[in-house]
Amino acid sequence: MSFGVQAASSHALTVYGEAPRYAESFRHFDYVNPDAPKGGSLRRSALEIGQFDHILPYIDKGIGVSEVDGWLYAPLAVRSFDEPYTVYGLIAQRMERGPDDAWLRFEIDPRATFADGAPVRAEDVRFTFELLMSKGSLKFRTQFADVLKVTVEGPQRVRFDFKPDHGRTLPLDLASLPVLPEHDWQTRDFANGAGFSKPVGSGPYRIGRIDNGRSITFERDPNWWARDLPVSRGRYNFERLRIEFFGDTEVARQVLRGGGYDYNREFSATAYTIGYSGEPLDDGRLQRAHLGPAKPQTAQGFVFNLDRPMFAERRTRQALAMLWDFEWSNRQMMRGMYIRQQSVFSNTPLAARELPDAEELKLLEPLRGQVPDEVFSQVFTAPVTDATGIIRPQQLKALELLKAAGWRPDGDRLVNRQGEPLEFTFLNGQAGLERLLLPWKRNLAQIGITLNIRNVDSAQYVNRLMARDYDMIVTGYPVTLSPGAEQYNYFGSAAANDPGSNNLMVLKDPAVDRLLDGLVRADSQADMLRHAHALDRVLQWNYYWIPNYYPPGSSTLWWNRFGLPEVPAAYDEGLDTWWELSPTALTNEQMAERRKTAP
Repeated sequence: MSFGVQAASSHALTVYGEAPRYAESFRHFDYVNPDAPKGGSLRRSALEIGQFDHILPYIDKGIGVSEVDGWLYAPLAVRSFDEPYTVYGLIAQRMERGPDDAWLRFEIDPRATFADGAPVRAEDVRFTFELLMSKGSLKFRTQFADVLKVTVEGPQRVRFDFKPDHGRTLPLDLASLPVLPEHDWQTRDFANGAGFSKPVGSGPYRIGRIDNGRSITFERDPNWWARDLPVSRGRYNFERLRIEFFGDTEVARQVLRGGGYDYNREFSATAYTIGYSGEPLDDGRLQRAHLGPAKPQTAQGFVFNLDRPMFAERRTRQALAMLWDFEWSNRQMMRGMYIRQQSVFSNTPLAARELPDAEELKLLEPLRGQVPDEVFSQVFTAPVTDATGIIRPQQLKALELLKAAGWRPDGDRLVNRQGEPLEFTFLNGQAGLERLLLPWKRNLAQIGITLNIRNVDSAQYVNRLMARDYDMIVTGYPVTLSPGAEQYNYFGSAAANDPGSNNLMVLKDPAVDRLLDGLVRADSQADMLRHAHALDRVLQWNYYWIPNYYPPGSSTLWWNRFGLPEVPAAYDEGLDTWWELSPTALTNEQMAERRKTAP
């Protein structure tokens, strides 16, 4: 890798050294209300399903609390939500990249302290990094594998040296590290999440009341040293934030409808469109919207466990994909609101939506014979139906593919050469997902394929995922405009059988590995885009998954008692920029009157 530049010490980092949106003299992000009042409370549902059995979100065991990252522990630098990938210093007052991006130095703000008053030291940064790499989640070992060494150069200066040809997002990923106090964690059991004890933080909130497994309350630290920094102004406005955990998503919806909490990030398209109807939604007391419209949406799909013999043939996977009728489901169940997933990078410039150009073909040609021929000559489009629910043409085409793959009729079922039926089980841990699976089950049964649906509780679901004990599941891959080493965790062969990884396809494809290496180590945006397009094509045409759909933003519901900035965050829901306007929910008419006099 050769970025070819040596950047001076800076308040911000960008992927390729381009100028950040906000100059060093900026006073606050554009998507906040710098005069938002402090106080009040917000209660939200957890992002996790099930009861938390420890607080830390940094390990792979059990269920932790996601919001600890950012609320309890502040990072070295924070990401802005109106740029694709740029970070601005928080605990790190200054950041400096070495020649050709060979190293990264952080200068700790001398004002930075932990909640107990102890200063944040460079030693704490090194301690945190080594703790996460030795005892933390697999994602840290994958993401930071190209860090060669960490050197404490002074009480407030720490330097990270990198291996050659490291991923271009590595400096920004390191800058997003939380900082944990060494003096507090020396006696705690980090590897097992430290239970329900309250650790000392470095962020805007402290942990208040804990109802083990069910809820956790964060209380704003009025003495937080960074409260008036430009990156913090207009944010972290609530006095109290409470996270409610539910073992079932339908129960969570019922509790929200009953006013049991304020805010829910909804991941079920069916529930979002029809699950909250009633008077509160009609008069505006309950709000429903897609927030963060430019935020890349999770790439959701039904994924094959490629270790299962029945899925070994690409034509078998293609045939099964043809029989999932998105158009009918979207019209009948989701009011036509959702967009068909075509790519693992949908809704971004990284998606392969045109034929490969000459430069991309240079990347693909060495893989000819290892990847499907369509990669070179066709633009992938997920199978399309007429939305009537009658898919006889698709079924006939699927039967042709299955015959070529070695399946033949035997009575009312399809069998292989050994007489084994084409039968598989969908492991389901989501309430409401069966509505989408049952029509597919019917379409498959009509041509002799048996789909079983096995519903399990959240604990069993997690355990079976880690053991790769399933034929098929639904999963999602977080999408970013600047993909980095986390892609190995999703698609890399080395992660396929690691119980802590997210390679839930159990994908082991040398061609994919080669393109991943190029993607992570690309030294320009143009080179990154070429590798992303090539990787996307190989994943698309191998039919490793059945792409589902994505919304036009983050599907969100909340009781209407909050103020929101006039300029919304483009790449995030922006919840930490909200503030309380009323202790009770207001109708649209009442809220309009309140806003006339509110900040």
